[in-house]
Amino acid sequence: MQPLRVLILLAAALAAQAQNRPERLEWFRDLGFGLFIHWSLDSQLGSVISHSLVGADADYVRRFFVDLPRTFHPRKFYPRDWAVLARLAGFRYVVFTAKHHSGFCMYATATTPFNIMETPFRRDITAEVLAAFREQGIAPGLYFSPDDFWFLHQNGRRIERDTDAVNPAKFPALLDYDKRQLGELLTRYGPIDVIFLDGPAEGLREECWRLQPEIVVTRGAMETPEQFIPGEPVEGPWEACMTMGTQWQYKPTNESYKSGTELIGILIETRAKGGNLLLNVGPKPDGELPIEQEERLREIALWMFVNSEAIHAVRPWITTNEGTIWFTRKRNENTVYAFVTGPRWNFGAWREFTLRSVRATERTRVSILGQSDEVLEYKPDVIPRTTWRQDAEGLHIRAMRAQRLYNDRTWPNPVVLKITHAEPGEIARRAREGGK
Repeated sequence: MQPLRVLILLAAALAAQAQNRPERLEWFRDLGFGLFIHWSLDSQLGSVISHSLVGADADYVRRFFVDLPRTFHPRKFYPRDWAVLARLAGFRYVVFTAKHHSGFCMYATATTPFNIMETPFRRDITAEVLAAFREQGIAPGLYFSPDDFWFLHQNGRRIERDTDAVNPAKFPALLDYDKRQLGELLTRYGPIDVIFLDGPAEGLREECWRLQPEIVVTRGAMETPEQFIPGEPVEGPWEACMTMGTQWQYKPTNESYKSGTELIGILIETRAKGGNLLLNVGPKPDGELPIEQEERLREIALWMFVNSEAIHAVRPWITTNEGTIWFTRKRNENTVYAFVTGPRWNFGAWREFTLRSVRATERTRVSILGQSDEVLEYKPDVIPRTTWRQDAEGLHIRAMRAQRLYNDRTWPNPVVLKITHAEPGEIARRAREGGK
C-alpha cells in the first residue's frame, strides 16, 4: 500500500476515534439537568460578559484589561454554598466559565497575566468550584472560549468574533495558545466530565478527547440551542442552554426574570424532547448568588425533591405531550411519567385525566410522585387514593393532590403521575396504521 494511502487511512481512523464515546453520551443523557455558571471580572460592571469589548474604543479596552483586575475581589465566594444548593435543586453536572471570550482566566495559568491570580483575590476560583461540586457528587464541567480578546489585542488584531481572522483553525498562534490552556485545565484539575467549547472547536475538541478520552464535548460536538427549545425532538443527545433572566452574567438592574414555574416548565419540555437543560446563574462580583436566582433555585429544589425521578435517567415517550400533559419514560423500563402542567391543581381536589398515548396492563400502578395516597391532612375521612381504568378510549385516571408543600396549600407547579408497566396506547396504534 502506498505511504500516502496509509497516512490517509490512519488519519481517518484517528478522526473516527476522536469523538464522544457512545456510553458516555448515554451517561450524559441520564444526568439531564446541569448548572451553567457565567462569572468573570466584568461582573463588577453588570455588563454582558466579554462582548462589550467588541467595538469598544482604545480607552475602554485599556481600562477593561488593566483596571478591572485590580478591583475584582469576591470576598463572599463560598462555592460549597453553591454546590449544596445545586444538589438540592437536582443538578447532576456543572459547567463553569474557566475562560470566556475576554480571555480572562478564572484559574491559575502560566499562559497569560490576565488571570485570577493577578487580582487582589489571588485564589484559583476554578479549582475551588470543581472541588466543591465534586464533594456534592455533581459531575465537574468547564466552559472554555476558543476566542480570546486579550490575545487578539496583545497580537495587534482587531477584537471581533466569527471571522477567519480570529478563527484558531486559521490563526496558528491562537490555536497553540488555546491548546496550552486546555492542556492546563485537563491535566491539573483531575477528571473533567463535560466541556463546552463556545467558539470554533476544530482542533480543540480533538485535543480534549486526546487529553481526557472520557470527556463529553457538548458545544462543538452536539446541538446546543441557546435561549430556546426546539419545536420538535432533536435526534441524539442535545443540550438547551437557558438563562433565568435576559443575561448570562450578573445583571443588577434592568433585568426581568422567568418565574420558577416557567423554569420548571422549560426543564420538563426539554426532557420530554430528549435533551438536557443547562440552566444558568450569574454570581455577583462579591461571589454571592443574586437573591432572585437563589429564590428560583430553591423553588426548583422543592419541586425536584418531589419529582426528580421523572427527570433523571429518562428518555422521550412515544409522544412528547397530550395538550398540557408532558411525558418522559424511565430509561430501559416501561415506567411513564405524566407531568400535569395545566391549570393549578388545588390541594384536596380530585382531577380526572384520559391519556391516549399510554396503555395500562394488568401490572400497572398509578400514583402521584411524592405522596402516599393514604392521608389528606386534617381530613381523616378522605382517602386520596389514585384509581385508573383502561378501555378503548384510553387510560382514565382519577387522582387527588394530597401533599401540602406550602402553608397556604397552594402549589403553582406541575404534579407528576407515575404509571408503571405501561405500554404505548391508541396514539401509537394510529401512527403505525397511518404508516402502512
